[in-house]
Order: sequence, then C-alpha cells, then structure tokens
Amino acid sequence: MIAAGRGPGPWSSPAGPPPPDSGGPGSGHLDTPPLLRRAVECLGALAIPAAHGWAQEDRPWLALLGADVLADHGGPEALPGLVTELVEQWTARAWCGPDRTARRLARFGPDAAGAVPYLRRFLLRTPHSYERTAYLEALAAIDRDGLEHVYTESLWDCEETTRLVGITAAPTNTETLGRIAVLRDDPMETTEVRAAARARLEDPTGQPCSNN
Repeated sequence: MIAAGRGPGPWSSPAGPPPPDSGGPGSGHLDTPPLLRRAVECLGALAIPAAHGWAQEDRPWLALLGADVLADHGGPEALPGLVTELVEQWTARAWCGPDRTARRLARFGPDAAGAVPYLRRFLLRTPHSYERTAYLEALAAIDRDGLEHVYTESLWDCEETTRLVGITAAPTNTETLGRIAVLRDDPMETTEVRAAARARLEDPTGQPCSNN
C-alpha cells in the first residue's frame, strides 16, 4: 500500500429508452448518454425489468446499460458473471474498472468468496490509489480474515477514503489507537477523518479509550 507519512507498507419496461441523437451512441459507440445513464441510476432496482430487455439489444450502448443495471442490482444469478469479470480483468491487467466490479461483488457478502484472491491482488497491485478503498470495502464485506495489518497500514494511506476504512476496521492496539489519535488531532486532516477518529476513540459509554 502506498502510504503517506510512513515507511514502505505491504504495498478500485421491455422497450428501451429513446435512441440518442445521430452521431452519438446509436452509431455503435459504447458510451450511454450521460443524462440517460443518470436517470436510469436514479431508478435503481426499479430499472431491472427493463434492463433485461436492454441487455439483449443490438445497440451496444443500450446492451451495456442493461448489463450495468443487472450487475448493480441483480440477484444471485449475477454473481458468477461478476466473479468471472474480475478474473478476466486481472488476467488482462485491466487497471481501470475493477473497483466498480469490487463494489458490485461486495453486495453478495461471503457468497462472493471466489473473488477474494483477485480482490487481494488488485488491492496490492493497483496503480490507482483511489481504487484501494473499493477493494478494502469489498474484502471487509466478503472475507476480512487476515486483513488486520492491511487495515492498520490504511491509517497512513494517502487517500482520505482509505484512511476512513482504516479508522473503522483497524484492530484495537497501542499502535492503531495512537495513530487514530494523531488523525483526530491533526489540523491538516479533513473534517470527516477527524470526526471518524474521534468516534473510534470513544468507548460505548462515550469515554476516551486512549490517552488524549
């Protein structure tokens, strides 16, 4: 993990929507019109019935939109395809996109155990620091065994979202509580990180569990 401020560590209806304007995705380009994609995303699981039809469309952009909806909101039938997708992304060393696959896999919890080896590989090897959070959160949802040292290292990560994961998930010991106290008191830290650190350093009765 690439850390900030620390030495080297161990290391993202059956009828389809109206066709886009000529020259856009309808000509075969895979990009869905942004406004249309946002509208479909707002529908969430309500778009699933229509997405089954879109996924069978000859227009690549619409087929992709349908596949995305099914991957984001589908049931257990979507899991094997997502695991295969992650494996293929690793095999191809596709560094852009696996973080989205990881977030989709996280929905299935322990049932997605087949993805764990590849999530760990992406976590350790990704060149994109901003994707680490997705891999950490997916592993936490699926199988967090053996990740204690990774969550500890996350407290020194250069990405705010990864530090937030570390604050929540790092084991309770002198080193982690000391680092969390530093994050809480660091005037250069973000408001979110300082608030999360403050909350972690309170025991169930609301009293500090580490020295101030």
